[in-house]
Amino acid sequence: MTGHDELLRLVAERVAQESSADLTRATPDQVREAETALGFPLPPLLARLYQEVGNGGFGPDYQLLPLIGEGRTVVGSYQAEYVPGQWPSGVVPVLDWGCGMYAAVDCTDPRGPVLLYEPNAVEEDWSIAWYEDAESLAAWLHAWLSGTGWYEEEIMMSEDASDPTPWPQAVNRLT
Repeated sequence: MTGHDELLRLVAERVAQESSADLTRATPDQVREAETALGFPLPPLLARLYQEVGNGGFGPDYQLLPLIGEGRTVVGSYQAEYVPGQWPSGVVPVLDWGCGMYAAVDCTDPRGPVLLYEPNAVEEDWSIAWYEDAESLAAWLHAWLSGTGWYEEEIMMSEDASDPTPWPQAVNRLT
């Protein structure tokens, strides 16, 4: 057993409770194909999430994009969004919040920090579009499971709601 086994079990249980459809899982070959297309490996938990829970279609609000396959995917979205100086290398969009906003996982760190990309007020300095959402994919999933993510209406509307924290690595990662 690894440290993520219990977390993946809890995510799978929630997905089973909330979804009427049986989610297709990504195969190990599809994960390798995605990593080859991206040009870098996925953090271990992200790869396991797609292989053991489902190839997208679950998670907070708008749900995770499929890793690979038909239609809009993580791989296709990364290839469309990655622009040096605007989108950092190795950061894959995993969830589209709408209005150009994404939840994205930094694949250069094995913990898979989750970032919020919010480009709507940006004119020139793209580093101000990037925020820390969670220090790791595991923490982000725990927030979803416990209903404590910033995107929860009760959290967003509370008097003590805080502004997102700028991603300190943004300037360096975009240059």
